[in-house]
Amino acid sequence: MFAKLELTRMAQALASHAGARMDVIARNVANADTPGYRARDLSAFAEVYKSDSDMRATRPGHYSRSDSAAGPEIIAGGGAEAPNGNDVSLEMEMVKSATARQDHEMALAIYRATSGVIRASLGRNG
Repeated sequence: MFAKLELTRMAQALASHAGARMDVIARNVANADTPGYRARDLSAFAEVYKSDSDMRATRPGHYSRSDSAAGPEIIAGGGAEAPNGNDVSLEMEMVKSATARQDHEMALAIYRATSGVIRASLGRNG
């Protein structure tokens, strides 16, 4: 029952997207001095979530886009190119990292609040 709520599904998707984005950001920072490296980023969560929810299976056997989707699309996300061809901006990556952390914290807060509502509706405390 808990996993089927739309709100918890969205919170899980947001947390997953934030984690995947942090992975991409960490790779960008790790390659900040690599000649020719191009910074990457993920598509915005709203775009990813909308594309995943356009088609939904209403019963087993229905076609579901999420069954075939490989995950968020990695896009170009760099700044000005350095003489060595690298376009990673550490300042930009710090801003992206803070945004991804806030998204993850928001997803956890939504999940906690939803959990509290469900517990209260079942007559359980805490």
